Amino acid sequence: MDMEFQSRYEINRTAEFIISKSFTRIALQFPDELLKDSTKVVSALKSKTRLLNTERSEDDREVRFFVMADTTYGSCCVDEVGALHIDSECVVHYGQTCLSPTSVLPAFLVFGKASIKVSSCVKHLLDYASNSDKPIMILYGLEYAHVIPRIREELMDALSKTESQAKFSVANVICSFISPSKDPRESMEHPGPSGESGSKASSRSYRLGGLTWDLAEGNKIEDYLLFWIGSDNSAFANVVLTFNGCDLVRYDAEEDYLVTEFAQQRRILKRRYYLVEKAKDANIIGILVGTLAVAGYLHMIHHMQALISAAGKKSYILAMGRPNPAKLANFPECDVFIYISCAQTALLDSKEFMAPVITPFEANLAFSRGSEWTGAYLMHFQDVINSSKLESEAHSEPEEPRFSFFQGGYVEDHNANDQAENGKEDTGETMALVQAAEKALQLRGEDQNRLTKQTAAKSGPEYFLNRAYRGLEINSDNTSPKPFIVGRSGKASGYKHE
Repeated sequence: MDMEFQSRYEINRTAEFIISKSFTRIALQFPDELLKDSTKVVSALKSKTRLLNTERSEDDREVRFFVMADTTYGSCCVDEVGALHIDSECVVHYGQTCLSPTSVLPAFLVFGKASIKVSSCVKHLLDYASNSDKPIMILYGLEYAHVIPRIREELMDALSKTESQAKFSVANVICSFISPSKDPRESMEHPGPSGESGSKASSRSYRLGGLTWDLAEGNKIEDYLLFWIGSDNSAFANVVLTFNGCDLVRYDAEEDYLVTEFAQQRRILKRRYYLVEKAKDANIIGILVGTLAVAGYLHMIHHMQALISAAGKKSYILAMGRPNPAKLANFPECDVFIYISCAQTALLDSKEFMAPVITPFEANLAFSRGSEWTGAYLMHFQDVINSSKLESEAHSEPEEPRFSFFQGGYVEDHNANDQAENGKEDTGETMALVQAAEKALQLRGEDQNRLTKQTAAKSGPEYFLNRAYRGLEINSDNTSPKPFIVGRSGKASGYKHE
């Protein structure tokens, strides 16, 4: 087996890890594009672990490997559920990863080693830095982590030969091994992009997409130019959304050129804001379980349920693997869906979906009374929960009616406190104070001066009752059985009576 293959899949390092931890049942998780090499990887790992056991004169225990593919959810997350089905003691994850914390099993991560022209990358970096007076923060896809030391070395060497005053900082990989977290809340402690959580020191510490970096005292991330090395994938989209106030440059290593125009990526923010405004008018919300592996996902689901209930709306939890338009079309009663998943698969948006699919952070903006988007975009669970707590404390007083862009008027939402004060359950009706979009048929009570109401179903049963077709009708008045009827006999090509 060639050395390049062993280096790309880190056979020696993986085998050393397995033997050092005395694991005997290992799950190997491959994405679809790497599945073709799975048999070679298993063969190489078997040979190497057997050799290491012999050299160390340890018990000749057999190390068994199980290949996992076609994961139920995103391939960037460790598939703990699939690994537990085969009583695995550890998961070796190959390919792109989000480094989301696990709940039960340890995980060893093999990022892969994508090819890149180091000298060309450094040249592009220096050329662009000469036209910018900002310090540069170098971020990258994890598949290029193996060449970052060479890039840093050549960059420092080139700077020493010139009179350039450019300042560069390079992010570091957080880890290549994930230990399971017993406490889901501890595992969710992830310093946010603006230091919303953590201690004072964490206000200058950033973590995103498996990378971590610190800023100099007194500096802000907006003062930096972000230089991304990698492709235009979900990890890069995460960077664009999270640091939407920063200048960005992307070096495409495959095509060897710089990308400085991100109009398409910037439009994503406008689209997300549009979905938030649309979600504010939702009555029935579906909570999509997009992961069973990321530690803290249950806590986030419960948080979303409490948030929706406090807003006087109805929620349903749906677990369906990877969502697609056909699956979600089976739940037409849901006005909006909240997708609970890792940061790199959270943006699930397509015009083919009948209802908007939003993230937990966007749900906080839509369903928290009086909340406003400040420009910050949070992806990690704990950051979302912390921001929700701050907003609930700041907006504890009753809010005035809000303007709905889609209903064309001011509406007043019923929340849980309103229901308790009225002493009755919320009927799911929204007060329409101004009807600006069109002249609608309005129902008035005895008092002609009462405010009009727009009725809308706020639960599955209510939506079902409003349907024109509810399935086959059952005649409950006649319960007697049908008389016995003799059917046809013979073959389909010719029955006896024919």
